[in-house]
Amino acid sequence: METLNLILDFAGTFVFALSGAMMGVRYKLDIFGVLVLSFAAANSGGILRDVLIGATPPRAIQDWRYLAVSLLAGLVTFFRYSKIDRLKSKLLLCDAVGLSLFAVAGANKALAFHLDPIPAIMLGMLTGIGGGMMRDLLVAEIPAVLRADFYALAALCGAAVVVVGNAWKLPSLPVSIAGGCLCFGLRYMAIRRNWRLPVADSDEGSPQGNLDPNHDKESG
Repeated sequence: METLNLILDFAGTFVFALSGAMMGVRYKLDIFGVLVLSFAAANSGGILRDVLIGATPPRAIQDWRYLAVSLLAGLVTFFRYSKIDRLKSKLLLCDAVGLSLFAVAGANKALAFHLDPIPAIMLGMLTGIGGGMMRDLLVAEIPAVLRADFYALAALCGAAVVVVGNAWKLPSLPVSIAGGCLCFGLRYMAIRRNWRLPVADSDEGSPQGNLDPNHDKESG
């Protein structure tokens, strides 16, 4: 279980670090800002999970390899952004893979710390979506997971498969694969078919305002 969680963590870390670094480049951050965003996107969910279950200091801070993987992805994106950007559609799928890996790894780690099923499912979801939420907040965007995107629900379903399989005493590896495949499948179909969660009707305009990174550049 420990080796499986480590593999899932590193794979998810690299994928989400790419997404954080790409947003940093799009918002015209300097190289330090891009690296901060890549680390935040890759590790915030795992750090929050570890703090909540008492696994302190969090592995992403304790183990230098998490920082190394995040910085590598950030540097690759910073210096080769044009090539990375041409892979947008593939990176969107990679993001779905990262979500699946983190949701499964988060649920497995919560179970390893003997959490009850419902908290374990919630922490699996939080591990998957936490990095993306922190990434968006750092650039003053409403997190994508809160904008009717079929994202958190996919992570929730994947984590639930892991927890239910553990309750039924099924082998951890096949259950983790099944949970990851379900999460990825839901997210992939949402991307392909534009699945959205319902949004309440409102007569008022959008409160989001201007989130353009170049807004107020001249006045500043």
